[in-house]
Amino acid sequence: MPLETPARIVRALATRGFNADREAVTLIASADHPGRALEAVVEAVPEDALTITPEHVRAVLENTDDPPVSGGAPPAESPDESGVPPGEMKGVDADTGDSNSAPRSNGSSRKTADESTVSSGSQSGAATGATTDDTASDAVTEGDAEATAARSDDGGAAAARPDRAQRDDSQRSLDIGNDITGRSTGTGEYDDFVTVFRDRFERLSGKLRGRVNHRPTDALDAMGGGSDAAIVGMVNDIRSTASGHWLIELEDTSGVFPCLVMKDRRFADQVDELLCDEVIAVEGTLADDGGILFVDSMYFPDVPRTFEPSTADRHVQAALISDIHVGSQEFMADAWTRFTDWLHTAEAENIEYLLIAGDMVEGVGVYPDQDEELDIVDIYEQYEAFSEYLKQVPGDIEIVMIPGNHDAVRLAEPQPGFDEELREIMSAHDARISGNPSTVTIEGVSVLMYHGVSLDEIIAEFPDEKATYDDPQKAMYHLLKKRHVAPQYGGHMRLAPEEKDYLVIDEAPDIFHTGHVHKLGYGKYHNVLAINSGCWQAQTEFQKSVNIDPDTAYAPVVDLDTLDVTIRKFA
Repeated sequence: MPLETPARIVRALATRGFNADREAVTLIASADHPGRALEAVVEAVPEDALTITPEHVRAVLENTDDPPVSGGAPPAESPDESGVPPGEMKGVDADTGDSNSAPRSNGSSRKTADESTVSSGSQSGAATGATTDDTASDAVTEGDAEATAARSDDGGAAAARPDRAQRDDSQRSLDIGNDITGRSTGTGEYDDFVTVFRDRFERLSGKLRGRVNHRPTDALDAMGGGSDAAIVGMVNDIRSTASGHWLIELEDTSGVFPCLVMKDRRFADQVDELLCDEVIAVEGTLADDGGILFVDSMYFPDVPRTFEPSTADRHVQAALISDIHVGSQEFMADAWTRFTDWLHTAEAENIEYLLIAGDMVEGVGVYPDQDEELDIVDIYEQYEAFSEYLKQVPGDIEIVMIPGNHDAVRLAEPQPGFDEELREIMSAHDARISGNPSTVTIEGVSVLMYHGVSLDEIIAEFPDEKATYDDPQKAMYHLLKKRHVAPQYGGHMRLAPEEKDYLVIDEAPDIFHTGHVHKLGYGKYHNVLAINSGCWQAQTEFQKSVNIDPDTAYAPVVDLDTLDVTIRKFA
């Protein structure tokens, strides 16, 4: 969290419709009279400016040792301990001087009739763990120009977030866990792969051992034919027999054992959901010769059906977005501006967190002939442009970002956060940058952020009734069921072997947030809210060639106190 004085300066600027570079805030905070310096900078900044830069601040500080307050009048009040006069903390409009004392609304009273939400009650999991989701079009509030107009022509906030200046930031909390950044140890040697797969097996098998009376595979060889037995193992191979049954090889630390699922078993359709390298448990009966296990039951690590998510103690919201793709010719700059303008309005006053799940930029060389679809061809210039767009977000919103497969980090997962050079370029807001995946805990609510490359493999491997691009949340349900964000190794997925498997879902999250597939989808699986947040890039020629019709310019907003969802559209 930022220090108290810079935080208050950011809030004071936000109420006047300005963002500020981090260095600019630091310069104001370090002035002899920060409150006076802030007022002088606001008075001196050009009318068309939306962001206070270090140059604006230096120009004021260098021209006077004791900057006057706005209008040249002496200060009426002395600064408090934050360095900002108390009057600045009371929602006074910078242009009119009128006090903005609009009461803070609760989540339900400010939603209009054409908005709909996903509630915990309406989306709870059925017996199979699947849900019946409303279509995206039924849950969209259009972000038209009139509804989202946020700033006046002179750069001030037209209806700017009235309570921001009065908020007590001590209520905020944000912690990041399971971040690979700075902890990568893998060298690609064989032993590294052994280590990561052993770690995966031990952690996921621990979630299954209490459910079956398992035996190591080498112990099964000593058991007599016809005995009841159970195995916890990693799927080594799956194949069908000539009779239409399924033969599954399970591997543990002792060896490999074959298991036969008969096609008439009630759970036989779950074999369609199995992927190599995931961990499951089976129980059944050994054949007469003891050489094979006839499976009677199959278990996944899964999220418990009794799972109860945590919620925040106050009404606060988070906006979840991904796949911005700055640098592409199809980046939707106008829609992005409508979104960030809306964030400055009173209607968005409760949004205090913005979570971005990867692909900030379009990247270079990601797919064939991509250079023909680039608006910015230099990767660093793409990030510089993204940083400018990021500055449009209100300065008092906490931002968390993880990388995606288009970003300038390694492709192998887990992906570390951006390097120092890119962090410096994207220094606006002092955003929190973490690896992919990461678990972000906001005021007690855990959000598993994962870009989502493995969703491609889930959708490709599974039957259409179980996973499609049109319903990406269903593919996400399978990752929750397997308690791993990228279960299968050896396909399109690239795995970086580390000392631990950062892709295991140790604790069930309250919210699971992904992107990558450029489709909007959301719902609840065993009370875990799953959201794939669409994208900010119109259909490219490459997407047309692979039949991808993106869902663009959506911003899912989650009430952290109820986990209700409102879908906003800005195009």
